[in-house]
Amino acid sequence: MSFWYWLVSLLPFEWAQADSMFFMKHALLAILVVTPLFGLLSTMVVESRMAFFSDALGHSAFTGMAIGALCGMTAPVGAAVVFSLVIALLFTLVRQHSDMASDTAISVFSSAAVALGIFLSTLGSHSFTRFNTLLIGDILSVSVEEIALLAGILVLLVLLWVSSYNQMMLSAVHQALADSRGIRVGWKSFLFTAAIAVVVTISMSWVGLLVINALLVLPAAAARNLARDLPQYHLLSLAAALVCGVGGLMVSYYIGASTGASITLLLALWFFLTVLLRRRK
Repeated sequence: MSFWYWLVSLLPFEWAQADSMFFMKHALLAILVVTPLFGLLSTMVVESRMAFFSDALGHSAFTGMAIGALCGMTAPVGAAVVFSLVIALLFTLVRQHSDMASDTAISVFSSAAVALGIFLSTLGSHSFTRFNTLLIGDILSVSVEEIALLAGILVLLVLLWVSSYNQMMLSAVHQALADSRGIRVGWKSFLFTAAIAVVVTISMSWVGLLVINALLVLPAAAARNLARDLPQYHLLSLAAALVCGVGGLMVSYYIGASTGASITLLLALWFFLTVLLRRRK
């Protein structure tokens, strides 16, 4: 981290000075790692029409947190990841072995997960307020170890994208065609949903459950308005997530607002701007 601290100290901000305000330096690095994750996943989420799936996974991650807390775990993130992966697997199985529409299945899992989470978190007349930070998020609380975990996930996701993106996309958009071409549809679909589950769960406590779904939709939705081909589509989605992520962190620091909400508002503004630009073409 010494090199990162030195690199940030070159920036013209008071918080970037050497040996001070390490929480902002950690937050900036976390943004540079987590926003490409959202930018990549966003393209798949939008194209497969699963815009609300991350919302369902966020609710299941919250339920996993409640289960972990109920079991006395000091760091219930592990329980949240496991529970989200289970939900992702069940969702994939339901889609593969039933005629239920995706939006219906998402609604079922989302409502059941959030109800179970609220039930467990308030069991025994406990207060729900201990989970309030999950709703809003706090990027300034991120640790070096968590940033390293995010970086590892980013590397794995890039490898998954390079090796399986076309197959995962075809599996999500047209399962019958993918199956006819020898693609293991169930496995590819689970890989996609599992990737969303892990990213949403790990970053939920920093971004905030209330806005995390928007971060998985807006980058690609905006990129779709401007992109002329698939590489440009991915590049624009990544760039939007990254630029608005850094911009949102700066806005939240200087005016004292939620970082997750600030990032989401900048992405929303960018989306509406792309809509106007698209109309002029």
